[in-house]
Amino acid sequence: MIAHIRTRLESLADAPTAAILRRFFKTGPGEYGEGDRFRGIRVPVLRKLCREFRHAGIEVISELLDSPWHEDRMLALLLLIERYRASDEHGREALYDFYCQRTDRINNWDLVDVTCPHIVGRHLDSRDRTPLYRFVESPSLWERRIAIVSTFHFIRNGDFRDTLALAERLLADPEELLHKATGWMLREVGKRDQPQLEAFLDRHATAMPRTMLRYAIERLPEEQRLEWLRWR
Repeated sequence: MIAHIRTRLESLADAPTAAILRRFFKTGPGEYGEGDRFRGIRVPVLRKLCREFRHAGIEVISELLDSPWHEDRMLALLLLIERYRASDEHGREALYDFYCQRTDRINNWDLVDVTCPHIVGRHLDSRDRTPLYRFVESPSLWERRIAIVSTFHFIRNGDFRDTLALAERLLADPEELLHKATGWMLREVGKRDQPQLEAFLDRHATAMPRTMLRYAIERLPEEQRLEWLRWR
């Protein structure tokens, strides 16, 4: 199956799109995606491939995740989500462990954001969430992003505690990609419970990176946004 999947991926490659994606995902020297390779396949196409190969086993997923091509890794993670959804509790535990052991291959923001709420967030929903607090202290930018974006699953269920606690730990993070992700999760909290967001801002707005603050208040009325931005 792996040879067939690779042939299909190669057939869908598009050089002009690949050039755009390389710029968009910052693959130049010193950038966060340095050295990543793109075939030029958009995510909707990869989702169709995922449906086509949804019965792929973990060995196939692992091989795709080892690929130097970004789209191969995205397909691997989409297949992992499908496998997680279809598995029993024992199988889900193994797939969650697999995901956490392979975070070195989940190495750009789209790979994180498309997948971690559906595996890490969903898996920890009714379990001890300590792993998120280990991730948020990681030297890996991507593991720290997994920590905060995984809480999107909790937010959708009306549970904001871990989002707010992890956001506090990320206030001094040096990476703008973490400022954006944290602000995004805070905005999602505010869409469901604006007083919770405002209480967080009351405590932390003066210490928040401006990008984090700007993302967090994006859905507030303009007058309120301008007032909060005066703090930074």
